[in-house]
Amino acid sequence: MHPVKKIEIIANSFELGKILDALDQSGVHGHAIIRNVAGKGLRGTTEDLDHTMLDNVYIIAFCAPDLLKPVVENIRPILNKFGGTCYVTDTQEIRSVRCIS
Repeated sequence: MHPVKKIEIIANSFELGKILDALDQSGVHGHAIIRNVAGKGLRGTTEDLDHTMLDNVYIIAFCAPDLLKPVVENIRPILNKFGGTCYVTDTQEIRSVRCIS
């Protein structure tokens, strides 16, 4: 096992391309996306929105601890400009062989 950072981003689906580009530029090349996420946050509920373009996405990615600073530097301006939230937690990867991208 080895330590990794878990990055969770909830944002408007319209900004998905910008966010994925920012992750890629930061050295984070793998991710998972869950579409049509609804909930209640600081801006209220998103469950009553009828427009597909306004649906939220949940992005989860993992990176080595040393890549976290570039991720934050690249993601923060997007979230500040377009909205959304990002959470980072410490976790462990159990794979015994580390993949090199």
